[in-house]
Amino acid sequence: MLLYHLIEGTKRFNEFRKLCPNITHRMLTLQLRELERDGIIHQKVYQQVPPKVEYSLTDLGMTLVPIIRMMKEWGDRHKGHREAADEKAE
Repeated sequence: MLLYHLIEGTKRFNEFRKLCPNITHRMLTLQLRELERDGIIHQKVYQQVPPKVEYSLTDLGMTLVPIIRMMKEWGDRHKGHREAADEKAE
């Protein structure tokens, strides 16, 4: 989800919190650190008060964009299948 939102452009931490309201602060922090460590995203820290941090896709991260878009399209196409399965479970 985080990578999908970064396709649109640079995001700040609180923007991710609004876009993904069910993710905890801790989990978001861990996911962003892991993606940065793997070279998928870049963290830019501005030296100001209060601190400002922005996240963006690296060149390596950009190579994932076609895959992420295909996964979203697949999910959109098969969303009805999941909804039908949920109704059966009820």
